[in-house]
Amino acid sequence: MTLTQPAAVSHIDPATPVTAPPRRVGRGRRRVRYTLTVLAFLLPSAVPLAMFTLYPMVGALWTSLHEWNLLAPMEWVGVANYAHLIQDPETQRAFLNTLYYIVGYLPIVYIGGLALALALNQRIRGRNLLRGVYFLPVVTSWIVVALVWRWLLNPSVGVVNTVLAWFGIDGPGWWTDPAWAMPSIIIASAWKDLGFVMIILLAGLQAIPQELYEAATVDGAGPWRRLFNITMPLLSPSTFFVAVISLINGFQVFDQVYAMTGGGPAGASTVVVLEIYDLTFRYGAAGEASALSWMLFLLVLAVTVVQIIGQKRWVTYA
Repeated sequence: MTLTQPAAVSHIDPATPVTAPPRRVGRGRRRVRYTLTVLAFLLPSAVPLAMFTLYPMVGALWTSLHEWNLLAPMEWVGVANYAHLIQDPETQRAFLNTLYYIVGYLPIVYIGGLALALALNQRIRGRNLLRGVYFLPVVTSWIVVALVWRWLLNPSVGVVNTVLAWFGIDGPGWWTDPAWAMPSIIIASAWKDLGFVMIILLAGLQAIPQELYEAATVDGAGPWRRLFNITMPLLSPSTFFVAVISLINGFQVFDQVYAMTGGGPAGASTVVVLEIYDLTFRYGAAGEASALSWMLFLLVLAVTVVQIIGQKRWVTYA
């Protein structure tokens, strides 16, 4: 006799209707509400950004493809402005002068700012006052600083050459000498920006745990060993920030050049931004000026991207 298993009995009543799983009511509405909230908070900054940054950039790109003297209607020339600027000796000299400024400015402002930060990170009397004094030039108008340094470096009656004469040294012509015009601007720029670099590096120094220095001292590490093995590696994020900001500012140098030398003598201190200014308002070549602006923007963008990519090799985040 063969035994058969009884059929499985279903516990679901056929008469009971099958309903779909409940949907998350209001999920889409919450997303829309969240998106609108984010946009509401971004609008106060997004609108000025679009009006005063993105729109002028697009307008400059469009203008760079035309010949325009700011008065007559634009005339389409395509990329002719870019081709002319690449071959123009004046443009090449402006870029070389800008590079000269950056190469001289960056080491001075960083080493000087680091020295001030290390000194004012110690427990010395009146260090808060000294921090304020060294930071004061940062918040001073560039025109004021440039005019003061123009007077200090005056070849005839300037304070610097007068002091040098006391020691029997014949001071250079400074901003009146083609060989010394750019060093004059570098000195004035580094003096003004030392306080900014000092504050950034000082904040980085204060974030380094003191226990590391104490342990290194116990192990017999001297001041220089602690500086290069502890301070500099852990200060690298602040150094990276200073390098990026200072490099961008170096490419955009204008105020001090305009106030101190006007690009002279004989074009020895003409930089890219001053060349853009002259092309627009002195020579009525707004198309070439816009093209040069975009060339400078792409150069700064490329250098910044390289810095950001390269930071992985030398920046240490504790």
